[in-house]
Amino acid sequence: MIVFNLTCGNDHRFEGWFASAADFERQQQATELNCPLCGNTTVNKGLHAPYVNTGSAPQLPQGDKPENASPTVPDQYVNIGAEVHRMIEHLIANTEDVGNEFPEEARKIHYQEAPDRKIRGNASHDEVEELREEGIEVIAVPVPRHLLDKPH
Repeated sequence: MIVFNLTCGNDHRFEGWFASAADFERQQQATELNCPLCGNTTVNKGLHAPYVNTGSAPQLPQGDKPENASPTVPDQYVNIGAEVHRMIEHLIANTEDVGNEFPEEARKIHYQEAPDRKIRGNASHDEVEELREEGIEVIAVPVPRHLLDKPH
């Protein structure tokens, strides 16, 4: 497994885990990669420090995990700020999930063809851009899978 620091065309920074450098190259060329913040599919490797396997298991210092981290939160999300975590949980609890119908439902609400309510769902980068061009305010919020699977 190899971890790369990645950037998208909008200069958002995130990391990606790949089976090999060749796997990253294949996914990049097939435009299978996208930014978790904005959905942009122009993804490139950023600067990163190489990891050298010394054969011994890494010893993490005490206190690397925040004290308030939930034991059910996967390790890749322990660095997410408590405020961001609470915000995402608030969004999930106070919005209706319309799934893949998000672009159409957002339009219906905007054009007063459906009741005004707060919704969330899935949309591609292009669909988000189209909604914004129509004057519909939307924001892409990456929601960790462990929060989506949680009953609310």
